[in-house]
Amino acid sequence: MPVPAVIEKILNQHNIEVAVVDAPATVDFIGQAKTTLLQDRNGKIQAIYSSDSILDIDALCRLTQRKLTVCKSQDIQAICNKAKVDRLPTIPLALGFDVIIDQQLLSHRELKLDSGSEACLVTITIEQFNQLIDGVQTGSIAVNETELQSASLDMIHDIDDITYAVANFTQLRIKQRLEETLECPPLPETAQRIIQLRANPDADIKDLSDIIETDPSLAAQIISWAASPYYAAPGKIQSVHDAIVRVLGFDMVLNLSLGLALGRTLKLPKDTASGFTPYWQQAIYAATAVAALVQLMPTKARPAKGMMYLSGLLHNFGYLILADVFPVYFSTICRYQEANPVTNHCYIERHLLGVTREQLGAWLMRTWSMPDEINTAIRFQNEVEFEGENSDYANLMLITLRLLRKHGIGDASSATIPDHLFEHLQLDREEAEQAIMTLMESSAELNAMAATMAA
Repeated sequence: MPVPAVIEKILNQHNIEVAVVDAPATVDFIGQAKTTLLQDRNGKIQAIYSSDSILDIDALCRLTQRKLTVCKSQDIQAICNKAKVDRLPTIPLALGFDVIIDQQLLSHRELKLDSGSEACLVTITIEQFNQLIDGVQTGSIAVNETELQSASLDMIHDIDDITYAVANFTQLRIKQRLEETLECPPLPETAQRIIQLRANPDADIKDLSDIIETDPSLAAQIISWAASPYYAAPGKIQSVHDAIVRVLGFDMVLNLSLGLALGRTLKLPKDTASGFTPYWQQAIYAATAVAALVQLMPTKARPAKGMMYLSGLLHNFGYLILADVFPVYFSTICRYQEANPVTNHCYIERHLLGVTREQLGAWLMRTWSMPDEINTAIRFQNEVEFEGENSDYANLMLITLRLLRKHGIGDASSATIPDHLFEHLQLDREEAEQAIMTLMESSAELNAMAATMAA
């Protein structure tokens, strides 16, 4: 099993013989090291660090005394194409760039490193690795994920975390009420009316249509949604009533309208992480995907489909809050995401702020008196071990987001989904994976729908 020529060349230059092993079929493990390529006006530098760490850009810049930014994905792809490798290898010096090694990586006796080929990894002893990096700069440039404070699985502690973050990263005087400190946006009037309608057992299609039609922009979005090729509705959709009766149904329009109304309370950030799924595109894929997975569960075990759909639409709402409350630090978070593209964003946010977007999103939903199922789905969507009330909603969101990540959608963890979550939900893993693959066949239609939401 040959390694790429550039790797073989650097190993031969140092008279190093290594073992070559098959690369795993999943992306969960591509060696015990990760790499990020950065640059400034003085050139490029390749940072190599442990797989269970996040690259600390600030620490790297201080150590090198350079103002480094992450190279763009298209530039990295061009470099890989020129070197005839599938991706950046974690074997130092192979690509000819300056290299800096995180010292934590040197604690291993043996390393499995990414050869740059999708087919194989290289096993190298630490003595051989040290021989290879002789003269290469090392330092503390990464933070181990296990050292980062974990959020409690009890939502009652979220207020403390958020208050701490506000106290440390803003110049605001902490007031008695967190709502005043963060200047919590009011619940939109349209959303208030929809929530009231949800609580009315006698509500009908006319009641819902009347509310939506008082908001021309929302009405246009609902009609556009129903007219999308994704639903292949016969004839022309001319009204909200048509959208409800002929295509989407009462429950879906109610939850879709509520999600869209809430989504407009905060502006989309202009500075975003390059290479990541845009907000509305991620929301629409998540909502559509989770609704598809609900259908695969036994009828008696299913969470409310409409509630799950709304959870999908709102699952990343904390992203908007981060951009609104911590604008300067949001930009830094984006840069860290670019430097750590396969790292769960929770680690980055806890490292930089001490609080995650999920905590912020769930807090605001509780402030707005949204249903507990929604709050739980948002708050615990990344928590594999969560077993509290409404855990089905959180567990199903986790499965959905991780399955979408396999197809390049969103920024959830790429780790394997534990079997016990599928078993708990009475959901077949293969059927769930196939449902997401089928959904991806309609990506053009879903992307077009997302574009109308972002307009």
